[in-house]
Formats: sequence, structure tokens, C-alpha cells
Amino acid sequence: MKSIRLPEELSLAIERTLQAELEALHIGFFLDRERQDAERRRIEAEGTSGAQLILAEGLVREIIELRSIEAFRELAKSPNKKIIITDGKTPYLINT
Repeated sequence: MKSIRLPEELSLAIERTLQAELEALHIGFFLDRERQDAERRRIEAEGTSGAQLILAEGLVREIIELRSIEAFRELAKSPNKKIIITDGKTPYLINT
């Protein structure tokens, strides 16, 4: 009973069955990983959307003007030459 040889057809059928089961496991693993990745992206998108809504609610004209002033103050500290054109409301920066 140490050496039992199965018929060739039976041996090939067993190998094909094992190969199919292994392939099914690989496909299942791949699908699970893709589902988890899709869920992660959905959660990330929900977080980004929520953050944008919070920012939009607090984004008023005064805050935008303050941020613009802060940005131009930082630019003014730079030793590089600048030209700023403004209509009195919105400054435009031209790099020369």
C-alpha cells in the first residue's frame, strides 16, 4: 500500500479540480480586496465632501479678503521683483 497509482484520467481530473478551486480562491481574494478598496475610497470621498461643506459654510467674503491680504503679505516679504495690478477689489500678481 505504499505505492498506489491512480489512473491517468482520474489523476488529471483531480489536478484540474484542485487548480479550479485555487483559481476560485484567488478570484475571491481579489474581489474582496477590490471591495475593501472601493469602500475606503467611498469613505474618503464622504470625508472630503463633509470637509468641503464645512469650509463652504464658513467661507464668507471677509475671510477670502483676509486670506488674500495674508497671501500678498507673504509675497511682499519675498526678495523677488513683482508687479501687482488691482481694480481696488481683487489684486492680480504678474511675475516678471
